[in-house]
Amino acid sequence: MKRKDLTAIDLFCGAGGLTLGLKQAGFRVVAGVEVNPIAAETYRLNHADVVVYEKDIRNIDPSEILSSVNLKPGELDLLAGCPPCQGFSSQRTRNKTSAHFDPRNELIFEFLRFVTAFMPKTIMLENVPALAKNWRIFKLKESLNQLGYIVNDKSIAIHNAADYGVPQRRRRLLFRASRLGIISDTPKSKKKITVKESISNLKPAGSSGDELHDLGENRSERVKKIISLVPKDGGSRTDLPKEYWLECHKRSPNGYRDVYGRMSWNDVSPTITGGCHNPSKGRFIHPEFNRAITLREAALLQTFPMNYKFSLTGGKDSIALMIGNALPPIFIENHARQYANHIKEVE
Repeated sequence: MKRKDLTAIDLFCGAGGLTLGLKQAGFRVVAGVEVNPIAAETYRLNHADVVVYEKDIRNIDPSEILSSVNLKPGELDLLAGCPPCQGFSSQRTRNKTSAHFDPRNELIFEFLRFVTAFMPKTIMLENVPALAKNWRIFKLKESLNQLGYIVNDKSIAIHNAADYGVPQRRRRLLFRASRLGIISDTPKSKKKITVKESISNLKPAGSSGDELHDLGENRSERVKKIISLVPKDGGSRTDLPKEYWLECHKRSPNGYRDVYGRMSWNDVSPTITGGCHNPSKGRFIHPEFNRAITLREAALLQTFPMNYKFSLTGGKDSIALMIGNALPPIFIENHARQYANHIKEVE
């Protein structure tokens, strides 16, 4: 008898990077939750087969979702999600007051509320590394133990996405738990995927026929000059003549060294953030051309496929934020395969 598809639900699903990774690993994603309308629109453009609840998760009754996808408590194979993590980000946690009072920090307990209602066989929670030392993650761990989930010292781990097939340095926390046993560690990739392998074969930006790749830039002549002076293939702002240094960089020459830097062809990219289309936000200048990377290039470095659609409703900034906030699908796929093997072996 053929086993039914492995089922998954994606909370805080954003533009759909996590969902795509789960699908690529063999899961059937049956529902998603996303409060942002533009992200939800993007999600639907790519995952029309998934029921999306476009509302604040705090106002959703978990039993409503289970009923709509014809599942009972205990039947769901995987509950996955990434509660908004800005409150735990490295920028926020430098200011302990703002980190403490950010209401988004409490959304991890909404995830727990859904775990309690669904009692899924396995759990995957992804977030920023800073959460690993926060009391909330220990509270979550304790609560999951009480619910019968097996959580050990390896359940909470920091991973670099570059070790799992993503052409990008991106450190993320992965919290895994199961009612069925211990989920095996995910083997690391044998080689790093480079920027060159990911984006060097694209048609020229501006005339490629791909809207995401052709969205233009609006830079001042001074900024254009600065970009042109940064050495190709890995150059930094520190290579610029001092006359082109910003006043803040003159005062702190060793701070934010990636700003106005170029990516290197034969290395992975820096972390793709919501500012990935702006050279003043990080090392986001193309290795060869005198421009920032395009949004399509950013999406490819996040391992979205070339045909992945992003809503243009909110303009470039909105798309960049969706891409920067996304989970790299290949990173999720590699870890989710271990979940799939775990469930199949036990059952």
